Amino acid sequence: MPTVFSKIIKGEIPCLKIAEDDNYFAFLDINPLAEGHTLVVPKKETDYIFDLEDDLLAGMTVFAKKIARAIGKSVPCKRVGIAVVGLEVPHAHIHLIPISNLGDVDFARPKLKFTPEEFQHTAAKIKAVL
Repeated sequence: MPTVFSKIIKGEIPCLKIAEDDNYFAFLDINPLAEGHTLVVPKKETDYIFDLEDDLLAGMTVFAKKIARAIGKSVPCKRVGIAVVGLEVPHAHIHLIPISNLGDVDFARPKLKFTPEEFQHTAAKIKAVL
């Protein structure tokens, strides 16, 4: 059964896509910890990130680096943090989260709520830098 991320990649579920190439897909998290919180996923459906082939995992990191740099130039923050939790959706993914302090990466905090227009504005700012 396809994961929610596979359905997003196929366009069956809408998202605010930031970027994609032949192997990877990046889109805004709908339950963000910060403005610009982005998920990077491989198009190949694999549950656990460390089950990815070495070249696919390495390529995902390089792809995420490009997205992180664009986020950092688009959203006020000290850095763009990276987190791999892997329990929420059974599809390998990286969280890219704009941060200014360590507490900004606390997944137990309440998620932020943005309007569709605010999400679209954030996505456009990041894509403009790419």
